[in-house]
This record gives sequence, C-alpha cells and structure tokens, in this order.
Amino acid sequence: MLIGDMMTNGPVTVSSWDTLRKAAEIMKNGGFRRLPVVERGRLVGIITDRDIRSHIGFLDSTSIGSAMTANPKTINPRMTVEDAARLMIEHKIDGLPVLDKGKLVGILTSTDVMKAFLQVEAGVQGVRDHEPIL
Repeated sequence: MLIGDMMTNGPVTVSSWDTLRKAAEIMKNGGFRRLPVVERGRLVGIITDRDIRSHIGFLDSTSIGSAMTANPKTINPRMTVEDAARLMIEHKIDGLPVLDKGKLVGILTSTDVMKAFLQVEAGVQGVRDHEPIL
C-alpha cells in the first residue's frame, strides 16, 4: 500500500514565527498531535503536542521555531506504508510529513499506519474465512 493512498492530504500548517499558543489551539480544535511548520512554501520543521507541553507557562511568548524539530524526517507519496513504518520505528517518531518534489502534500501518522495494517489484516481474514477446511 502506498503512502499517497493512506496519508492525510493538505495538512494544516503553521509558521515558525507563530506562537506555541496558536499551535496548541489549532491542535486542540483539529484533534491533531503534530503540525508541519512551513516557511515560503517549504517545510522547515514539525511541532508536536509534546514540544508544546514542555513549554507550558510560556506558550504566548515562545515561537514555534524555537520549540520545533527542524528538518524532520520525511517520506514521499510513492513509498510504501511498510517503508514508513520502518522509518517511524527506527527514529521513534509518530508522524512523517509527505513531500512530493519538495512540496508538502500530506502527513502520515502512526494511526494511518495502523489503519493500513487493519485493512490488510481484514483482507487476509476475509480470505481465511472462505478457505475450505480440509
């Protein structure tokens, strides 16, 4: 299964100049745990709820750029979900921005990977249910 089939297209983004308060509000309202950080149409980082929690008390005075992970690991929409899962496990991350020719086109999360696994498993289970018993 390809990333392009499982990713969230057109993710909500923030700027590195925005405050952590803005990122926290966007995450809360959208039910997100991470946001890509984009400057001039180019991905420059990713901010997570964990990054924000580590700055509690300073959300209004802290810029996203000072708390984000710069130059995050990325994937492209033609990679497989299996490749993405390996990258997530290897680097202990739960979300990967998806770039196509340098442009942010989506985001893939660990939840998306589990959904892909369930789809495959359901397909295999369906085949098992219809196999003749010998």
